[in-house]
Amino acid sequence: MSLLKNLSCHLILTLSLLTGADSADYYYIRRAKCTYSSPDFSDMTYIDSFYLNKRLFAKFNSTLRKFVGFNEIGMIVAESWNNGTFVQTERNGVDACKYLFESEASRFLDKVVKPKVKVSSVTRAGGNHPAVLMCSAYEFYPAHIKVSWLRDGKLMTSEITSTMEMANGDWYYQIHSELEYTPKSGEKISCVVEHASFHKPMIYDWDPSLLESDRIKIAIGSFGLVLGIIISAAGLIYYKKKLAGSVDIRRIQNIINLCTSSL
Repeated sequence: MSLLKNLSCHLILTLSLLTGADSADYYYIRRAKCTYSSPDFSDMTYIDSFYLNKRLFAKFNSTLRKFVGFNEIGMIVAESWNNGTFVQTERNGVDACKYLFESEASRFLDKVVKPKVKVSSVTRAGGNHPAVLMCSAYEFYPAHIKVSWLRDGKLMTSEITSTMEMANGDWYYQIHSELEYTPKSGEKISCVVEHASFHKPMIYDWDPSLLESDRIKIAIGSFGLVLGIIISAAGLIYYKKKLAGSVDIRRIQNIINLCTSSL
């Protein structure tokens, strides 16, 4: 019998003893996953979650190195597993994850795609800050990525909001991180992106001159739009006048023909 089946039977038996209910009343599922963001898998995390009737009741996290219960039954089961041999098996799970990913590293490296990163200034309606910087990473693979901010080389931990990695629908991913800030003369703001496709964290500096160039582009675009509207209006007026003149000429010609035919 496999470890998973053995664990499942042990769990159902434990729950039946605790509740005095028929094991057929329970639907059990187990989900294990490995997560990482660094290219050398040094931050690998192994998480094993246990659900009963679609509700999470216990979880093992390699960072905590123990089981945690999420309800009355889960806490009893977690305590039992933490005092047994099963917890040691789970602690070895992170090593199994590293071995799996390292053994397949050549395949993974062939498929990694570097993100396209853009740092821009955006304006949010009703915002209290005069500016919001957005660091966007597009079209990267795999999904694991880390985005952070530096102010004059120092890591920033406040006034930051980030989205989770989002699938584009074409096997690539994107992520966005916003920084609310009050600009100061001479300060340097940078976005740091860490991804498996990079050998080291990549730093992208915010260039305030880009904001001025954007304003110039907007002004030029607005001028072109207004000019286009003026030209279109003038053409429409000219066309209407010409059409009116043509109608008058035809009307006069009709009158002349009518008078000529009556003679």
